[in-house]
Parts: sequence; C-alpha cells; structure tokens
Amino acid sequence: MKNLLIKEWRLALHPAALLFLCLSSMLLIPSYPYFVIFFYTCLGLFFICLSGRENKDIYYTMLLPASKRGIVTARFLLAILIELLQFAAAIPFALLHNVLYSAPNAAGMNVNTAFFGFAFLLIGLFNLVFFPKYYRNPNKVGMPFLFGCLAFAAGMTAVEAGRFALPAIDAYLNAQGTQNLPYQLAALAAGAALWALFTLIAYRRSAKSFEAFDL
Repeated sequence: MKNLLIKEWRLALHPAALLFLCLSSMLLIPSYPYFVIFFYTCLGLFFICLSGRENKDIYYTMLLPASKRGIVTARFLLAILIELLQFAAAIPFALLHNVLYSAPNAAGMNVNTAFFGFAFLLIGLFNLVFFPKYYRNPNKVGMPFLFGCLAFAAGMTAVEAGRFALPAIDAYLNAQGTQNLPYQLAALAAGAALWALFTLIAYRRSAKSFEAFDL
C-alpha cells in the first residue's frame, strides 16, 4: 500500500488539485458564496481521474503487484488527503476573514465553524455519488462528475435555502465568528461524521464495482 500511495502522489496527482488549494484565499472576497471554494476541490479530483484515463493509469497500475481493491484504496486515500488539505488551507483565511469583515455575508453563509461542517457534508455527498459511478467504468469520467456536481449543488442549495426556511438554523448556525459556538461545533462534528460515513460508503461501493469491472 505504501508503494501505491507513492505512485498516486508522484504519478497520478494532477497539478491543478494542488493549485486549487490556493483558492482557499477566496475566503477573503467580501460577500461571496464561499462553498464554491470546495467545488474546486471536487474539480481537482475530477482532473486526477481524467488525466489517469488519458495516461492509461488504471492499466499501468494493474501491471503492478496490486489488487483492484488496493488500487481503489490508494486513490481514496489520495482524495481524502487533498480534501483535508483544502480544509487546512482554508482555516487561516477564515480566521483572517473574520478579522477583516464584521458585516454578514450577503451572498451566502457566513464563514464560521458551522460553515466548515456544511462544507464537509457537501464534499461527502460528492464522494458518495462520484466515485461509485466512476469505478463502474473508469474510462467514463464525465457523467460521474456531472452527477457528483449535481449532488454538491443540491446540497449547497439545501443548506442556503434552509437558512431562510428555518430561522432558528440561521440564528444558531449562521452566527458570525464564535457566537453560539457550541451549536457551531455540533454542526462541524455532524458534518465531519457524515463526510466520513459517506466516504466510507463510497469506498466500499467503488471497490465492489471495480472488482467486478472487466478491464
């Protein structure tokens, strides 16, 4: 597994996936739909899979002493690393955002602890939809990405619409800075737990699909 992970990092990782980490700086844009930042994380994963198809990465990896499940495991570990790096890169900019801006976000959710919980949820939804569809046939990347984007967009719409439909959510979870911090921490924990659950389900479904796929 260690060698597969090295191979993923050195050969499969698309440069755009790392460049998109810099887009965490978009948190410094005033009044912006900040969930869009994490869409670029998903786009980076798409580029990894797309370039893998063009470079025959799957066929090359199958020549190595590795099982199909091991190949899926390595790709998921790479995806998880990229996703967590995006969150890590965003934290300093989120702190700076709350120092620079005191007005609420007019274009979406405020940048607070709960915001990151919802971002975990959205990426988890993308993982849940994209990877199982992708591993049914790794030669077809576009449609799985489209459905993954639709899941991400639907989740983002539900979060933003929920703030207006349920004023209590807006009051407790869309507070600025550290206001109502216990509720925000609960949202973060719930979002991270759902991300982990959705990613685990996606991994199991992906591994099962890829093992059944005839190369």
